[in-house]
Amino acid sequence: MASNLAVERIMEMLDSVKDPEIDSVSVIDLGMVEDVQVQHGEVTVKLLPTFIGCPALDIIQQRVEQTLLQLKGIDRVTVEFIRHPPWTSDRITEKGREKLKEFGIAPPPRQVGSNGEWHVECPYCHSSFTVIENLFGPTACRSIFYCKQCKNPFEAMKPISTWM
Repeated sequence: MASNLAVERIMEMLDSVKDPEIDSVSVIDLGMVEDVQVQHGEVTVKLLPTFIGCPALDIIQQRVEQTLLQLKGIDRVTVEFIRHPPWTSDRITEKGREKLKEFGIAPPPRQVGSNGEWHVECPYCHSSFTVIENLFGPTACRSIFYCKQCKNPFEAMKPISTWM
């Protein structure tokens, strides 16, 4: 298998590896895949964790390994979690942003105010009349918001950027 074709096929397969907590969004859509190398049946995948202490990293690693070992000609898969460059919420693809909304999680805002304030739209009614209820959500990368328009609580991905 030619290296370019192999990497293309691996990227297609990685698009089926879903986040364990948000099963509609893949590691590709989250922008976690930094590099893929293929050499003599061995694949090395370098992933950027959304948060260094994320408890789902072991599950993601296992899913990547199991998925890629299904490919003909792949004998070994190594997953490395790297810290540089740091993951930012800017890496989430448009498809990923839409999948987050479908799941009921507001994607992170594209811009944060100079004072650190951030505003999100409700993933249910798309109103911007929302307020943060708790900075701390069920995971380190999410917060709890409340929509004053449709009266629904919802989660929002925190904006993570190198300029914050």
